[in-house]
Amino acid sequence: MSVTEFTVAGPGEGPYGVAVVKGEVWTTLVHAGVVAQLSGERFELDAADCRPSVIVPGPDDAVWFTRSGDNRIGRIGPDPTSIEVPGSPYGLCAGPDDALWFTLMTTDQVGRVTIDGTVSTYPIGTTGAFPAMIAAADDLWFTLNQGNAIGRMTTTGSVATYPLPTEAAGPVGISAGADAVWFVEILADQVGRISPGGMIEEFPLPAGSKPHAVVATDDGGCWITLWGAAAVARLDAAGNLIEQIDLGAGSEPHGLTLDADGSVWVALEKGSVAHIQP
Repeated sequence: MSVTEFTVAGPGEGPYGVAVVKGEVWTTLVHAGVVAQLSGERFELDAADCRPSVIVPGPDDAVWFTRSGDNRIGRIGPDPTSIEVPGSPYGLCAGPDDALWFTLMTTDQVGRVTIDGTVSTYPIGTTGAFPAMIAAADDLWFTLNQGNAIGRMTTTGSVATYPLPTEAAGPVGISAGADAVWFVEILADQVGRISPGGMIEEFPLPAGSKPHAVVATDDGGCWITLWGAAAVARLDAAGNLIEQIDLGAGSEPHGLTLDADGSVWVALEKGSVAHIQP
């Protein structure tokens, strides 16, 4: 593996989420109120403290991102806009229904926004659960960070909840693969996998590694960021840790995404985006 870093932010601006949209790499600068392209273009948002966080490509080929600091969903495209939502949005994904789905951390809801800006919300049925990241397969899957569970929601709002075997695991990142959904437990130093039928498996990671984000791979495994270990790691379909790549002390890796060629982009809060290639 080779690792190449690209500086995209000034001191303290904090790259957090990362996405590849129509071949261009984008990242959110969570502490600066900016969305930036790897090519150097910066989009200054209308509030410096809006905290752009998770960023994804939308079904309309635009760039969509959550603004957890001011209760809005942002969009950059031919007609840039921001859409008010009733709570603090964090996780975001393109759903199976040509809409965007997001979590509302402070109101225990999952939201849906269409590309024309129509917002709907659905209760998750649990109080104080703090829904975090969200991913889409046929249904929507999301982590309940304080509820210590994985949630599943249909596109009509029906909810099922699956408690984790490990207490106080603190699930955060989640990603839907071909045969199962992967998630990470930041407080338990574990990776988990849940089947479509709700069976959960957990796999240990090095102590103190604090996994934060995950992306499923076509071979049934996944890549994860190890925030506490300043590294990324790759697991195979059986949950074995087969590779760990050091990104340097103080790098603070957060979001990651796969490119079309199978390479991995990682947002490093120290101010750069790393590209990991075979």
